[in-house]
Amino acid sequence: MGSHPSKSIVGAKGNELKGKKIILGISGSVAAVQCSEIARELMRHGAEVFVVMSPMAQKIIHPYLMEWATGNPVVTELTGKIEHVALVGGDDYKADALLVAPATANTISKIACGIDDTPLTSVASVAFGLNVPILVVPAMHESMYRHPVVTENIRKLEALGVKFIGPRIEEGKAKIALTKEIVDAVIQRLKPKDMAGMHVLVTAGPTLEYIDPIRVITNKSSGKMGIAVAEEASRRGANVTLICGCRPAMAPSNMKVVSVETTNEMYEAVRSELRSAQYELFVSAAAASDFAPEAPFKAKVDSHTTQELKVKLKSLPKIIEKAKRISPSTFLVAFKAEYKLSNEELIKRAHKRLKTSRADLIVANDVGRKDAGFQTDTNEVFIVDRDKNIVHVPLMPKIDIARRLLDLVSKRIRKKP
Repeated sequence: MGSHPSKSIVGAKGNELKGKKIILGISGSVAAVQCSEIARELMRHGAEVFVVMSPMAQKIIHPYLMEWATGNPVVTELTGKIEHVALVGGDDYKADALLVAPATANTISKIACGIDDTPLTSVASVAFGLNVPILVVPAMHESMYRHPVVTENIRKLEALGVKFIGPRIEEGKAKIALTKEIVDAVIQRLKPKDMAGMHVLVTAGPTLEYIDPIRVITNKSSGKMGIAVAEEASRRGANVTLICGCRPAMAPSNMKVVSVETTNEMYEAVRSELRSAQYELFVSAAAASDFAPEAPFKAKVDSHTTQELKVKLKSLPKIIEKAKRISPSTFLVAFKAEYKLSNEELIKRAHKRLKTSRADLIVANDVGRKDAGFQTDTNEVFIVDRDKNIVHVPLMPKIDIARRLLDLVSKRIRKKP
C-alpha cells in the first residue's frame, strides 16, 4: 500500500519542517476542534505529524479525524507496545518536538508534577527524559488560567525550557493561539539559528504621501515580501526590527515594529535605527514613494467646487542611497521593482542601482509578470551582487524567496572579515 492520501499536502507551503517528526498531544479542551487544522498546517510546511490523545480529548474529537488529518495511526492508550516510548523514539532517533495543543489546566499541572496517568502525560515524561523540545498551547477558561497553582506550574515548566504559546484572552476565556502563531512557533523552535544574535533591520510595505488630509499618493505594495524576510530572520535567531508602512495588523508580534506612513518618516526611522544600534544587516524591501506633493492642501479639497486639481510633485530621498553613508559596515540588501522588462534589462537596471546605492546585494523583480510582485503571495526574483553574479529564484511563495535570500546573506556575512 502506498502513502496515505492525506500526506499529499506535505511541503505544499514550504520545507521549513522537512524531515521533522512532530508529536501533537491533544488534551480535553473544546479547542481540540482546531487540531486537524494545526496538524495539516505543520504538514504543509514539511512535517510528519503523529498524534497522541488523552481520554477526555477523545470525547471531543474522534481519533479517526486525526488519523485522516495526519495519515498516521493515533495513540489513544498505552499497551504492551509501550507506545509512549516508541512514539518519542530513543537516543539514536527521536522526535524533533512535542506540541501539546490544546493544553488544559489539568494536563499542564500533571506534566509539571511528573504525573503519568494518560498517554499524553506519559509521552511528555519521555520527551523530558530524552530532551525533546516541548511546546505547550494553553486553552481553558480564564479563571482557570489565572489559578495561582496553574500559574506557578507554567513558570515551573518555562524554567525547564518548555515554550508556551498564547493564550489569547478573549470573552473571559484563555483561548488557544491562532494556528499560524502555533506553526510559526514550532518552525522558530526547530529552525537552525544561523543568524543567532545578529541585529537585522527590515523595511516593508508602501508609504503614503498626502495630497490633502484625506487623499494620498501611494503604490500597490502589500508589505508581504518584507514581512516574510523579517519573519524568516527571526526564525533564524536574529533580533529583528521591522519598519513597516503596511497595516499594523499585518506586522508580526515577535519583533520590534515601527509603524510609519510617509517616505520621510520611514527614512527618519531607518536613520535613527542605524545610528542607535549596530545592525549587521539591513534589508530595504519597502516600496517607498519616490514623489510627494510639493504643497499639500491643509484642508480637504472640495470636489464639488474644484473642477480641476493640479498637484506639483517633488522627489523624495532614496533610503537605500543613504543607508551606507549612515552605517558603512552594515550589509545592505536593496530591492528594485520594474515593470514588464526583459530579464537582461531587469538585471542591468538592478545592477546599476546596486552600484549607486553601494548595496551588497540587490533583489530585482518585475511586478508586471503574472503572480509576481505587489499584493501576491508569490514572486520571481533575480538576486544580483556587485560582481554581477546572478541567482535566479523562480516563481515560488515569498517566504521561500525570503529563505533563499537569507541563505545567501548569512553565508556572505559570515565570510566578511
